Amino acid sequence: MITNFDNLCSELEKQELEAPNGVASPTTYAQLLAIYLYQNDLCNAKFLWKRIPPNIISSNPEIAAIWTVGQKLWKKDLAGTYQALAIYNWTEPISNIIRALEERVRERALNLIGRSYSSISHNTLVSMTGLSNEAIAQICKERKWELSEDGTTIKPIPPVQPTPLHTSSEDQLFKLTEFVTFLEN
Repeated sequence: MITNFDNLCSELEKQELEAPNGVASPTTYAQLLAIYLYQNDLCNAKFLWKRIPPNIISSNPEIAAIWTVGQKLWKKDLAGTYQALAIYNWTEPISNIIRALEERVRERALNLIGRSYSSISHNTLVSMTGLSNEAIAQICKERKWELSEDGTTIKPIPPVQPTPLHTSSEDQLFKLTEFVTFLEN
């Protein structure tokens, strides 16, 4: 399974630029579109969608299915995103990216819920994460979220944010001096 999507993205962008007649393969477009969604780079995904020739889109329904996911992400429709991800039977070069995309969208949703809600209904959590009731119970245990006795309300705990590394004033002044010296020379 490919895990370094940044390198793959650079390679695919290069393939698109160097493609004969300016038209890359459908697989290149599909992978690049999925990676842009994985990176949450919705603007580049939209521009790529507009660049893909219509004949490639019509002959490759997987590209249209990926863009359906992109549209749901653009509208911040999490429930629709999970439905769009589950509805299509993804082919092998794309399925790894799609699985990683789904995990990343879910993780972002869980972090957002932890930061934004003091309590949330079970049904809302299910729709925002696309998980089953059993998986929600497991997530609550892992994140130490409090589940009400009747199971209808969850009290999330905000995720621990890493403490920012503070540089000393002398270090900042040194970096600024180096930068100004570079600009002057």
